[in-house]
Amino acid sequence: MTEKAFQDYYPDELSYCYGCGRLNEKGLQLKSFWDGDETVALFEPRPEHIAIPGYVYGGLIASLIDCHGTGTAAAAAYRDAGREMGTDPPFRFVTASLQVQYLRPTPLGVPLVVRGQIKEISGRKVVVSATVSAGGELCARGEVVAAQMPEHMMPGHGKG
Repeated sequence: MTEKAFQDYYPDELSYCYGCGRLNEKGLQLKSFWDGDETVALFEPRPEHIAIPGYVYGGLIASLIDCHGTGTAAAAAYRDAGREMGTDPPFRFVTASLQVQYLRPTPLGVPLVVRGQIKEISGRKVVVSATVSAGGELCARGEVVAAQMPEHMMPGHGKG
């Protein structure tokens, strides 16, 4: 994909998240994109993401749903406001709630496809449903309630 990922638009000061921060060289660096009205991210688990031989650790699945959900929330907020991603002031979201259902063991060694759908945009809240699939098989689904980042967490605020 040649287009910029949602996470590539995050201000540098807000790009260190272990799951999706482009400036966290030891993190997952998840990249999310629009695919019509849905969003999509691809991720290939590394050997250290093991739970038991042959299968992915469940916390990784939760992290993928979480970070894809907050990235989708940011992109949806820009789209809903009729703004281009990356314009100021930035829309950045944090997780208010994360629910994950593990439907089957997720195999290690195959790319994972994370898909998101916007369920609700209401003020500073965006609700996103997400799925994680491997080899065409649905492995997990979840829901992220994302809240617009409080101003005191934004760069240049709350420092004293």
